[in-house]
Amino acid sequence: MIIKKPEKAAQRKTFKDHYKRKSLVKVEERIDLIIDHLQQLYDLRVFEDGDPYRVLIRTILSQRTRDDNTDRATSQLFSKYHTLEDIANADPLLLEPLIRPAGFYHVKAKRIVDVSRKIRDEFKGKVPDNMKELLELPGVGRKTANCVLVYGFQIPAIPVDVHVHRISNRLGLVDTKTPEETEKELTKLIPKDYWIELNDLMVQFGQTICRPQSPRHEECPLKQLCDFYLNLE
Repeated sequence: MIIKKPEKAAQRKTFKDHYKRKSLVKVEERIDLIIDHLQQLYDLRVFEDGDPYRVLIRTILSQRTRDDNTDRATSQLFSKYHTLEDIANADPLLLEPLIRPAGFYHVKAKRIVDVSRKIRDEFKGKVPDNMKELLELPGVGRKTANCVLVYGFQIPAIPVDVHVHRISNRLGLVDTKTPEETEKELTKLIPKDYWIELNDLMVQFGQTICRPQSPRHEECPLKQLCDFYLNLE
């Protein structure tokens, strides 16, 4: 009987292998290239005029739904309830029809009222501007807190949603299993000057090109910087 030695598994190609001949192996250069390409593709957006409270409520409404649904729900809510005090005094049941487009409206209505009451009663009606106190708000996790810091206060942070998590792993910037792990690694890796814009750029990129299913490789300006693309062959 002839015993064949098992063939060596094909080695996974990485960005560094592909670019050795060009000496573009420094992670700093790679990040600069990625950010530069994304900046050329997309304009940065302003949400809720940068108002921290409205950014917080919008982010809660955005959980597990699309942007267009979030837009409708946010607009309908604030067309009737204009201030934190209005919502803090409201019956959650009355909010439900207004935020229905965002889905999970029963849970979200209660959460919005609870958050508003806590801010009113324990933070003198002002949304906290630091991670520790934001995480004390009911139903607020790190992604929501980071969104408030970035879009409400222009404080450098990296909100990691499904898009940022997916794209960072596809590019090979990180090798992580959870958004929390991705945030931790990106804050070590990405220069702080880029933190504020990173989420918005990657979200737009993830919605239009680097989609969860059927990414549009033919249009992607980052494909030659991307471990995922280099391993498709």
